[in-house]
Parts: sequence; structure tokens; C-alpha cells
Amino acid sequence: MPRPARRRRAQGRLAVAGAAVAGLLLAGCTGTPPTPPPSTSASPTGPSASFVFATPAAPSSLDPALTRDVEATRVSRQVMEGLVTADPSTAEPKPALAQSWTTSADGRAWTFTLRPDVVFHDGTAFTAAAVCANFQRWYTLPVSLRTGRATLTFKNVFGAYADQPDLSVYRGCTAQGTGKVTLTLNDRFPTLLKALSAPAFAIASPASLTSLAADQLTQRRAGRAISAFGQHPVGTGPYRFAAWTGQDVVLTSFDRYWGERGQIRSLTFRTIRDPLQRLAALSAGTVDGFDGVTRDAFAPLAQAGQQIIQRDPYSVAYLGINQEFGPLSDLRVRQAIAYAIDRQTLLRNYFIDGTDAANQFVPPRLAVTSDNVQRYDTDVARAKQLLAASSYRGQAIPFYYPRNATLPWLPAPEKVYAEIARQLTVIGLTIKPVPIAWADGYADDVVTGAGHGLHLLGLTGAYRDPDNFVGPLFGAATPELGYRNAQVETKVARARTLPDGADRTAAYQNIAEQVSSDVPAVPLAFPVSALAVSPRVASYPVSSTYNEVFNAIRLN
Repeated sequence: MPRPARRRRAQGRLAVAGAAVAGLLLAGCTGTPPTPPPSTSASPTGPSASFVFATPAAPSSLDPALTRDVEATRVSRQVMEGLVTADPSTAEPKPALAQSWTTSADGRAWTFTLRPDVVFHDGTAFTAAAVCANFQRWYTLPVSLRTGRATLTFKNVFGAYADQPDLSVYRGCTAQGTGKVTLTLNDRFPTLLKALSAPAFAIASPASLTSLAADQLTQRRAGRAISAFGQHPVGTGPYRFAAWTGQDVVLTSFDRYWGERGQIRSLTFRTIRDPLQRLAALSAGTVDGFDGVTRDAFAPLAQAGQQIIQRDPYSVAYLGINQEFGPLSDLRVRQAIAYAIDRQTLLRNYFIDGTDAANQFVPPRLAVTSDNVQRYDTDVARAKQLLAASSYRGQAIPFYYPRNATLPWLPAPEKVYAEIARQLTVIGLTIKPVPIAWADGYADDVVTGAGHGLHLLGLTGAYRDPDNFVGPLFGAATPELGYRNAQVETKVARARTLPDGADRTAAYQNIAEQVSSDVPAVPLAFPVSALAVSPRVASYPVSSTYNEVFNAIRLN
């Protein structure tokens, strides 16, 4: 059901929690405030204001080329910029480091006129050569950096790297003096501009990529291999990196920024994993806002007069099914799982109001939804019949789920797992729980590992295009799903080359229909996510793709 305030939210205005949410149960909404350093949130005086924002998880790396993690890109978007960005209201590409662009008649060459007099945080000049150095880095990324992690954005967008040039849409980058650059492609790619707005294509200082050995993961942070650059990014953005100590990433306003610097001089992203502690920190005034508002937090936030801002749904949560795990290769088992799940119970109990049930993987706002997909509305009797007729003989199925995290597409992972496991047990499946802390690399474990049967995961779109969802999931066979369908992969590759219009819409609808018949995963929901801010905040640049740059925050 449409929410009347959605248009106002899309314009970046604040939605204050109203009386409607005050009736939500308060059970469990208590917590002990964390003990961070004293608040630096003094009344704003131009660029001297300080701001502390609590996040549900720590970033995995601050190098956006090597991660799709929302918490990582939340920080990198402040520090680094791409050639284009996305309009917060329409999501259409608009100038950033490129002032303008043209494309050739055949659509295989794009020429960008760069913004003059821009400097990186290390004092080096932003030039066409710097742009090409970044594209060359992404294209020639070492194999060692592509394995053991979720598929990176460059591959999702361009198809392949330099070691498979015939499979890559990207061909090359040519600098024309210091102020123009031309990207050449091997095929038409009409949505290139939208894709380039993704944080993975932010331009880093080439000098810093070299001096901080960006492609050498020789250091450790929280048990993960990381490069020096991944702990100290250098870009052209409104904020420069200052420190990453403990649970805090600290940024400071860049004095030589080419655009509007805004009011915030010092910006801290503080990791507070527990949702009730985030709530307590906002109430205590030790943070100015936090992301990952859960259903249980709405009532206390409303009673405290805090502001809640909701993002329009642009994520999908799904139950992944690994077809390489024994009985899950049997279509009847996968269909039984799909029929067993009661989405309405999940939505009613664990997601924010306004979240819609999903029966395909591309959010409705992209207008490629098919009415002809195979639907798996809850039917326990049908699920039991399919399971009885299948090859399943009581084997325990490992079910992986994340712990200690509030995720954009799954606000209460442990509770959602418990409910789905209960529903699957009802139809006769034997479920073996495998909890893994999100901070311990849960996503990489299920996307690249082996041995999992079922798992909870999701996608948050980085730019507005169906390929942003279909490509990572079904554009190529992956260890995550063990799904191998050459016909679907060919259809995905073709759809992304089509211009907007009826043919492209039909292509994505056809992909959705075939995928729904194969059941490589079960879509669960298109979740609404929300953040809360103190009365100190007059406006916040809310974005469904998390393109939220804090120099656009307005303080009272």
C-alpha cells in the first residue's frame, strides 16, 4: 500500500514518526547506552560542526573496488567520487567529476569532459590520466583479489577482466590531454552512465594506489586481509580520511573540495552492532543519528520525538538454495521449500511496515515485473506432496544465517532464520543451523564457499537498473547457488545491451519467468530500511541506493 509521505522522502525531507507507530509493542526495547567518547555534537557553526553517525556493522574495507558492502561504501562515498552520480529524486545520471559527456553513433565510445581544477586529498591533480589509471586497475585486477569474495562490481557490469578480453564489454580508456577521456567498449551498453554512478567506480588518486599498495592485501583488520589503501582511501570527495581506530572511522572536511563543503567539519561513523544500543546512544545524545532502525525501535523513537526517515525499497531479501548440495539439486525439493515459506508471517513480524512480499528478484520500481512468473504462495500440503515425491530422504540440510547484524535487506536475521527453519521443518525437512557472525565474513562464506545448503542473503541496488540485480545473481554460475543455466546467462548478457523500451522490459520479464521455474533461490521481500536522526538534523539526503553524502545534511 503506498505511503503518503513517500514523495516527501524522495525529496530528502524528514519523516517524523507519528502516532501510528506509537501503538507498536515496547517489549524488549530497553538497552544500556554504549560508552563512546563524549559527544562532539555542538551547535553547528558553518563548517565547524561535528557529527557522529552510528552504523550496524563495521566496513569490511574502504576500497570500494573490492567490496559491495553497504557499510564500506557508506564511508567511501564521502571520500571518493565517480565521473557521474545519480540524482537523488530520479536516479538519473548527473555530473560529478565529469561535467558532460557524449557517445558515438554506435554506442561503443563515450567521451567525458572532466571538471577542471579538482585535486585529490593528497594534493595531486585529478586528470584524464588519473581516470584511465583507475580503469586500468579495475580491468587488470589480479586474480587473487577476485577470489574468495562476492563477485565484484566491475565484473558484474563489464562481464570480464583483461585475462578474458573477448568476454568483456570494456575495451580501453584514452586520455585526451588532461581534461577529456574516452572509454571504448566492445559492445553497446546503454546503461553505462547509470552503472558508473556505483561507488565501485569512484576515482582514487593513482599516487595513493601505488604508495599504499592497493592491490596487495598484506595487512589485517578484524581478522581480514586488507591493503593499506583499504584502510586509508584517497579521493576527491568532500571529506578526507583521518583515522580508523576501534569502532570509529573519522573523516574531516576537505578544504580544497571543488563543490559545496556543507556544515559538517568532522564526521565520525561509529559501529554499534546492537540495535537497542544504537537507539540508546541516540537518546543519550552520544550520536546524532543511526541506521538500521528495526521494527521494535519505532515506538520508542516516536515517544522520544526522534525523527525516522524511511528509504523507498530498493533491496531484495532471498533464501539461497545451493543446487550442488545433495538433495537440493532436485527441482521438487526446491519447489517444496518455496511453497513452505509463509512470507506474510515474516513481513508482519520482522520487517518494517511497507515492506512488500517478493515473488521475483527485481524491485517493482524498475518496472520490469512479470505477471507470468511461477508463483509459490504458501501451500503446506503441496510442499509436503512434492517433498514426498522427491529424492529427499531426511538428510540434514545446513542452513547458514548471519548473526549480530542489522542488514538493509534483513533487519532481524536470527529471527527470520528461526521462522523459516520452523516452516521448513513442518513440511518434513531436517534443518541444521549454521550461524556465522556477519563481521566474520558471512557473505563471502556463502557466496564463494562450499558445503552450505540454504542461506539468507540479499542485494541492495547501487544504481537503478535491472541488471544490478539479475547480473550478480544469474548472469554467471556461482558457488553461492550452484545454478548453471547457459540459456539464462545468455539472456542476461543480451538484456543488458538493449536500450530502454519494450524489448528490454520483455527481456527481463522473460528472465524472471525462467528463473521462477528453476527456483535457484526464493525471493522473500523488498524491504523498507530506515534511519533515525536527532532534532538537530533539519534535512538528510536519503537515497534508496544509499548515495547519501553528508555534506548535503542540513543542521538546525
